[in-house]
Amino acid sequence: MTPDQAFQIASTIVMPQWLLMGFAPRWFVTQFLVKSFIIPVLLAVLYAYYLFSGGLVDFAAFGTLAGVKGLFQNGGDGVMLAGWIHYLAFDLIAGSVVLRDAQERGIPHWWVVIPIFFCFMLGPIGILLYWIIRTGKIQKLT
Repeated sequence: MTPDQAFQIASTIVMPQWLLMGFAPRWFVTQFLVKSFIIPVLLAVLYAYYLFSGGLVDFAAFGTLAGVKGLFQNGGDGVMLAGWIHYLAFDLIAGSVVLRDAQERGIPHWWVVIPIFFCFMLGPIGILLYWIIRTGKIQKLT
């Protein structure tokens, strides 16, 4: 499988769960995907393959911005693809956690649609928006 094909596959397999979390959050299929982390696990396998297929990663490079920049500049398509898959997996986990936490706390789904969208597009911003909603809801309850 080429890196372009892997990119397309990875980018495509996350879409059903994102759509289900937005539009069918309580459906049993959505709940299975959110609780099992099966899609992020599949992405993790693909991530590991592309991350380590070029040899061992220089973990010391993670200690500086210049080192991380060098990893991406010199790592080729495999390292860049691994970085993209990393984003896809962790953003999906973030969205799953937001959905589960909101459901456990009884926060209306329409309050979390925007944070879920932002988890999809800009992961940490989605977490921030959800934290604001969650904190505001907790404040109202006390």
